[in-house]
This record gives sequence, structure tokens and C-alpha cells, in this order.
Amino acid sequence: MSEKIRCAHILVKGERQAREISERLGRGETFGALAGEYSIDGSRKRGGDLGFFSRGQMVREFENAAFSLKKGETSDIVKTQFGYHIIKRLE
Repeated sequence: MSEKIRCAHILVKGERQAREISERLGRGETFGALAGEYSIDGSRKRGGDLGFFSRGQMVREFENAAFSLKKGETSDIVKTQFGYHIIKRLE
């Protein structure tokens, strides 16, 4: 059985906005609140929570970053065809 992880993300269109959000996270702002305010996909209603997924379900750049995180860690900015993600591993 393949490993499943649970992550949340914040997805924005521009790199500058992703950097600003990353800086705000670094100052202690809440991931879920920032996801709800800025993320451009449907997960924003759940504070960015994407639920559980296994390898092969997400685009490669996102998956590589997500699976490299430890529980509670937040990624650097990850660029995919959808925009710029900041990923937090929940479980």
C-alpha cells in the first residue's frame, strides 16, 4: 500500500504574492487564515486542506515538495502549471 500524506496549500498566481505570504507565515501568521484569504482554488474554504493523497495524484513538482516535508513543516515556494504553492504537511 502506498504512503498517504495530508497537506494544505496556499495557491496564488504570482511569485511576488507567494513571497509576501511566505514572509507573513515566517512572522507567525496562521496558515489556514492566509489560505482562506489568498488561495485561488476551492481548498481555501477548508484553510487550504487538500486531504490525504498518495504519490501519483498531484503534479510532480507539488508531489516532490509535499513528500519531502515532515509533519508540521511548510515548504518553500513551489511553482507548477497552476501557479505558486506554499505547502504545509499536516499528517
